[in-house]
Formats: sequence, C-alpha cells, structure tokens
Amino acid sequence: MTKSSRSDAPRGLHREHPASSRRAPASTGSRVFRRAPASISTPDAAGPTAPTTPTTATGTGTDTAAPSGMFGRGLLYVVVWSLQLVAGTIVSPILAHVMAPAEFGALATAIALYQVLSVLALLGIDQAIVLQRAGDHDSRPARGLITVGIVVSLVVSLAVAVSAPLWREALGFGNYPTLVLAVVLWTAPGAIVQVMLALLLTEDRIRPFALISALAAVGGQVVGIVLLLTVHNDATTYAFGGVASQALAMVVGLFVTKPRLRGLINREVTVRAVRIGIPLSLSALAYFVLNAGDRVVIQSILGPVAVGRYQVAYVVGSVVILLLTFTSAAWAPRFAALESPAARTALAQTTRNELYRLMMPVILGITLGAPLALRLVAPASFRLESLLVIVFLIALTAFPVAASGASGRLLITLRRGKTVGAIAVGAAIVNLGLNLLLVPRLGIVGSALSTFASYTLLSFLQLRALPTGTNFRGAPWAVVRGVALCVTASALTLLLPQSLEFNIGRLVIALACLPWFLMRLGRARKLPQLAP
Repeated sequence: MTKSSRSDAPRGLHREHPASSRRAPASTGSRVFRRAPASISTPDAAGPTAPTTPTTATGTGTDTAAPSGMFGRGLLYVVVWSLQLVAGTIVSPILAHVMAPAEFGALATAIALYQVLSVLALLGIDQAIVLQRAGDHDSRPARGLITVGIVVSLVVSLAVAVSAPLWREALGFGNYPTLVLAVVLWTAPGAIVQVMLALLLTEDRIRPFALISALAAVGGQVVGIVLLLTVHNDATTYAFGGVASQALAMVVGLFVTKPRLRGLINREVTVRAVRIGIPLSLSALAYFVLNAGDRVVIQSILGPVAVGRYQVAYVVGSVVILLLTFTSAAWAPRFAALESPAARTALAQTTRNELYRLMMPVILGITLGAPLALRLVAPASFRLESLLVIVFLIALTAFPVAASGASGRLLITLRRGKTVGAIAVGAAIVNLGLNLLLVPRLGIVGSALSTFASYTLLSFLQLRALPTGTNFRGAPWAVVRGVALCVTASALTLLLPQSLEFNIGRLVIALACLPWFLMRLGRARKLPQLAP
C-alpha cells in the first residue's frame, strides 16, 4: 500500500513511490559530488569489489543510456514497481466492497498524508544517493548517506507524532487519531526503504530491488487485507498492514545495503547531499501537494464518501501516470550518466516522443475500458456512471506529466533545481486554489479538472524556463496530430451509453489497443544509440 515509493505524479490508493519520484538527477559532472576516476575498482555493496566501467548509468558497462536501453532493461524496474498495480487491481475491489464508504475515503486521505510526510522524511537524500553513486562509482559514501537518511526519517517522524494533536482536526482526522498514529509509524520505515531502493537502483541490483519493493508495496496490501478480514474492518487496521510490511522491507534492506555508520561523521558528503536534497525535496513536496491536495480539499468540503468516489476513479485513470512516474525513476541514473548537454537534450526529446506514442493506445484503452474497470473496483453505490469523466481527465493528465518529466530532467542537469522547485510550488498553489474554487461548484469533477490544468501549467512553465541555447524542440507534427486524434476519440467515447452491450463493445476495442501498444514498444526498443 502506498504516487512513491519515490509516487506520485498522481497516485492511486495502493502505491509506493519509487526512488527519486518526480525528481530528475543533476549532471554527474556538477559541483555537488566529485567524480572519481572511472578506471578504479571500488568496493560495492554487492561484494568485495566491483569494477567501475565508464559512461554507464548503473554500473553494468552497457549502453543503457541509449533510447533502446531506456525502453529495454530500464523498463525492468518499471515492471517491478508495476507489481503493486496488479496487487492494487485485486485489493481495491475488496476494500471498496468490504469497507464502509466513509472508512474507504478516510484511508485514501490517510495515504495522501503519508505521501506528503514521506517527502519530508526523505529530505532529498534518496536523490543525493543517485548523484553520489553516479558521480564517483563508489558505494561507500552512498551507503553512508543511507545512515543519514535513517536518522533524518526518525527525527521527522518523531516531530510529526508530537505535533499531531495540533493539525489532525484541521485535516479531517478528528475522529481517526489511531489512523494518524498508523500513518506516522508508517512514515519512517517507508522513507528508509526508499533511500535504500535508490542505492540498489543505481547499482542495477534488480533482484534485491524486486524483493524489497514487493515486500514494501505488495506485502502491505496483502497483510492489510488479512488484518481487515480477520481483526477489524476499518481504515486503521488496514493501514497497520502497511506499517508491518514496510518494517519488514526495511529490515531486509538494511541487510542488503549495509549502511555505513561513518556517514554520520562524513560532514562534507552530508552537507552537499542536504544542500542539493532540500530544494529537490521542496519540489517533490509541491508535486505531492499537486497529487494529494485534492483529497484533503474534497474531504474538508464534501466529506469522506466523496473522497472514496473520487479515489476509485483516480485509481483507474492514473494507471498511466503512475507508470510514467516509475519510468522516470528508473531512468534517473541513466540520465545522470550523460555528461554531454547535447546528448541529454537529444535523449530527453527522443524518450518524450516515444512516450507520447506509447500513451496514445493506453489513454484510449483506459477510457474505453473504464466502465468495466469501475464496476470491478467499486460497488454500484459509488454512482459509477458519473465517474467516467473523471477517469478520462486524470488519464489525459499523463501527457503534460510526460512533457514536464522531459523538461524537468533537463532543468536539473542544467543546475536549475531552484527553478524546478519554484515552478512546482506555483503549480501546487494553483491546484489548491482551483480545487477550493471548483469543488464547491462542480464536485469531484472540479478536482479532476484542477489536476489536469495544474500539470498543464507546470509543463508549460518548465518549457519556458529552459535556456534558449538548450535547443529543446517540441514533438514532431505527426506525433502531435496523433495525440490530438487519440484525445478526441477518447472524449467522444464519453458520449456513448453505458449499457451492457455498449460496455462490451468498448472492452473489445480497448483490448484491440494492446497490439498497437506492443508494436510501439517494440519500435522504441530498437531505437539507435544517440551520439555522445
């Protein structure tokens, strides 16, 4: 149960934010971390020594930063993170049918709170680990930063626990003090796990990465359901399942990554990590407000039942956005390995265009399959017919999310992290303002519109912030035309009746989008390597 492991762009109910979520890496040649000679063999957490080969993102010695590598091995980590989507597909209907609507809504808001607290507890240390490992190819300083991350997470969690009586009433948790306690207990191990996953990602250690990710994300959902069915049927009981699974994942992660206590006294590395981590964590916090703020506004204005209805539509519509978040996190070390600004720009453009092409069949398929998907994840009492437009708007948000991901990575590599943070904060403020304006008038549809508008503004401002000499071009006309046709077709399907016959027809066409997607993915994996 989770938009982060290192989240969530927007996230669903049962999701962890992958390492470095929504935060793009800085150039490995920056002044933040010094680069060690690439020919030196250095100790690695995986064994006594590991040779460091030049110009690789993850230490594999392959051309993983090529577009084909991004859509090849780079997507293995996306597959691992996507396991929680599969588990969530199974668990969400159980929760929606077993839990009372108010409890379901309270749980959704609690998870949104957890995601925000996780950003505060991380303090950008996970991103600093990506930069440290990519910069000097030595795991020892990065393992020291894990220890720093553990201390920071514990201190933040303690501060949140002590101050909880001051803010839980204002956030709508006045009747759920034990649920707030579960969220606080969940925060520290969750943040610690993300820090350790960041190291495993940069070391390209897919097996322990997969094990810990499964324990943290999928395990929480399974344990939560077991507790829900055997102990007590409420949001708090389910949340403690997440606490248990994160704690177990943390123990396994400590054994695998072997944090170095010396990191607590390595002042130089720690100061540099915090210096770059704080602006990025503020940016990430703004992203989480973009993603989670609507739940708090809906609960405050319309109540937890409305949050529950919005949540089930969000779960269906945000699948593609979550996959983009996972993809961005998996690509972070690969972008960090590129030192040439021209190569980074070319790679950002190419991967963005390919993501647009991949998203066209996905957006159309999700919109067509939404009526059936909604009936699988929620009972009829959620008034499912009116949720279809929300699914469409949230799914449509994937396009500005993909655009902002490309421009954001370039801004960070140009050492403009403060600019990224300022833009994200501005978009988050706009999102909250639009929610406060539209939710009383349009209900939960207003929140979906606010999300789309805010991310569109974010992508536009980031594009404008790129220096003129960056030579970052827009998508080719053929891609823009294809996206426009796909969006128009998806919007027109909203006008179709939601009878059994029409829903079966929708499903057939939605399934026909799968070969289209696989064809595009195959072509993306065969893209030629870009010039360094």
